[in-house]
Amino acid sequence: MSEETGKNNANSSEDATASSADGSLVAADSTESPAVKPAGAKSAIKPAIKTAPAAKNPGLGTPTGRAPATRLAPVKKGPTAPPEIVEFLSRRRLFLNIGWASIAAFFAGAAAASARFFFPRTIFEPPTQFKAGFPAEFTVGEVNTNFQKSNRVWLVRDPDRIYAIYAKCTHLGCTPVWRGADNKFKCPCHGSGFTREGVNYEGPAPRPLERVKITLAPDGQLLVDTAIRFKGEKNEWDREGSYVHA
Repeated sequence: MSEETGKNNANSSEDATASSADGSLVAADSTESPAVKPAGAKSAIKPAIKTAPAAKNPGLGTPTGRAPATRLAPVKKGPTAPPEIVEFLSRRRLFLNIGWASIAAFFAGAAAASARFFFPRTIFEPPTQFKAGFPAEFTVGEVNTNFQKSNRVWLVRDPDRIYAIYAKCTHLGCTPVWRGADNKFKCPCHGSGFTREGVNYEGPAPRPLERVKITLAPDGQLLVDTAIRFKGEKNEWDREGSYVHA
């Protein structure tokens, strides 16, 4: 009798446990009978309700309320080229730059030459006429070389006249030099020699020096014009304009 009573009590306790477990499941899934919820089921529902927002918005679970920063994966560097290859590539780039610069300079020069073709070439020369001063300023028997560099002319005064000699050798066009000690004009290029009057007497010069036009300006000064010349081999030294009476 006592054994049967113990078995019944054990079975009743197991049934109670099972019913409580089933009741928790029924209470979690059904809302029709909340009055039969056991105490253990109530504690099991709370964590599920608290963790549900965290699953929808993970950022709310951080201390600052922000989403955790994502770390970028480190970039893997490719293999580096050997130093000799790097040096070769740098030299190649240098030569390429020099080559392109040379090509650009060539085309720039060609363009400048083409543009220069459309502009006239002018040669600036000193004026052919100039005033040399008053006749009294020249000494008899001397050769004045003051206008040799500027106008390529020598002025010579004889006792009765003043004439102007063009300082250009009749051989190849060099400029002779007056040597007062030797009383002659000497060409430094090929050794031609001329007297004080301009007559050739040594060297390869084929003819005398030329004389240029000389007259008196309205103010009384000597007016020289290198554009008009007189040749001694044609007996032009005695023509009007080839000298001025002193």
